[in-house]
Amino acid sequence: MGGGLREVAAPFVVSGPSGVAIRTRLKSLSAGDETVLCLVGDLLGSLASRDLKARCAAGLDHDSEQWAERKRVLTEESSSRWAGSVTKATHDQWALARRGQLAHIQSLEAGIQTITHRLSLPVGAKGTKHVPGGYRSKQEWHAKSRRLHLLTDRLRTARSDRDAGVVHVVRGGKRLLNTRHNLKEAQLTEPEWRKRWQAGRRFLKADGESGKRYGNETIRVTDDGEVSLKLPAPLTHLANAPHGRYVLAARVSFVHRGEQWTDRVTANRAVAYHIHEDVERGRWYLTASWTTPPVKTLPLEAARASGLIGVDTNADHLAAWRLDQHGNPTGEPLRFGYDLSGTADHRDAQVRHALIRLLHWAMRHGLAIAIEDLDFTAETTREKHGRRKRFRKLISGMPVSRLRARLVSMAAELGIPVIAVDPAYTSRWGAQHWQKPLTTTTRKTTRHDAAAVAIGRRALGHPIRRRTTPPRTHQSDGRGHRTVQARPGTPGREGNRPRIPGPRTRSVHAGRGENAVDQNAQHRSGRSAEREYWQQDSLPLSS
Repeated sequence: MGGGLREVAAPFVVSGPSGVAIRTRLKSLSAGDETVLCLVGDLLGSLASRDLKARCAAGLDHDSEQWAERKRVLTEESSSRWAGSVTKATHDQWALARRGQLAHIQSLEAGIQTITHRLSLPVGAKGTKHVPGGYRSKQEWHAKSRRLHLLTDRLRTARSDRDAGVVHVVRGGKRLLNTRHNLKEAQLTEPEWRKRWQAGRRFLKADGESGKRYGNETIRVTDDGEVSLKLPAPLTHLANAPHGRYVLAARVSFVHRGEQWTDRVTANRAVAYHIHEDVERGRWYLTASWTTPPVKTLPLEAARASGLIGVDTNADHLAAWRLDQHGNPTGEPLRFGYDLSGTADHRDAQVRHALIRLLHWAMRHGLAIAIEDLDFTAETTREKHGRRKRFRKLISGMPVSRLRARLVSMAAELGIPVIAVDPAYTSRWGAQHWQKPLTTTTRKTTRHDAAAVAIGRRALGHPIRRRTTPPRTHQSDGRGHRTVQARPGTPGREGNRPRIPGPRTRSVHAGRGENAVDQNAQHRSGRSAEREYWQQDSLPLSS
């Protein structure tokens, strides 16, 4: 594309989720049940910490033989199934740390590049819309030069760690670990923090295995809700059931996707379970998860055949507008707000509530949903936006990844296609071409509403702008007719129109009017359809 604009990627239908996770509460647990769960979780948590240490020490030289040796060591102190779950969780955690390490390096490189560019410019030099200018003062220039050395040193350390295969992982979470040094600000006492720390480091996870009873031999949940777990070797004396098993007094039932879960456990298909404690509420929860086969996505043309709903993601709401298949906005725009303050559970509930209202609207009309393929990872760096702290905070607060994952999962459950489009220039061009035309005396169209229209038109394959520039001479006859809004097969401006049944006017009955295309059939001067007494004979030629 010319004019310094980047190429816009083509829209695509988003694939559905590859797994399912449902959760229920373990109610009516006895004091003995909680004691056993804590003992088992603490024992396996210590084994998981030791196994993670061994995996991090192996680094890039780790292979399948070392994995098998780690599993043999853990089997002697627990069981073969618990050892398999621990080693697999360790492997996944190490791989996640490596991906986070790479993202951290890329963030440092972007910050260093921006600072280096701004330091090379004179103090007070103005920038452009896409390239930042110089720093405002000598003091800021000096502070940023110091920060450049700091980031360079961090980048050098991160690169050396990655080359050596060194990762830094905290079981229980780094944030909770740092809270220990700020108990007063977190409004926690040391015993309260210790209880959360122990709960976060427990390990009570077990992967499923198809062909085994109820899909899991380590943590078994029957179809009638009985929960039992295989005790590790040092704790087999606590068993209250045969074969070293402990049966909890609580009975569970899954409300959400309960029928799917029942079908899996009765067919002995693999189901993974995770038991954890919510210290703040004093509750225990059981999470069941399993993988789903990939579902063939709907073709793009079929997804947008009947129109769709364009959705613009913002920091506190979703702006949506319905478009027909030709890209024309219909009806009124809708907003689905959410409040992202408070706890993580509150924020997640707000996002789910907004999405379910959007999905119900799309399901009532049988429409797909078009949304931007957003990724603000590089946009949240402090070096790119400088002193615009409010803008950085606004971008960081947008629930991009959480909203995208929730939308895809919930839409797949309802059978609603989701189309992702390139977010380039949607807000700017939407406001330029659609905000003013869609504003009326009774409706105030916002920039976000106009962006939703732009997103929907891009998903439908139409240009965002409303029409091409009108030709100068004769509006259309002199330089050709405008055909951007016309669909294939639409009759031309001077083509024959099909006769519409029924009376056209009060004086002309159906099927009796003159052809609008045949100019000779019109009552116009100089045409053969004129009455004979209106025609003037040609003048005789004189010699």
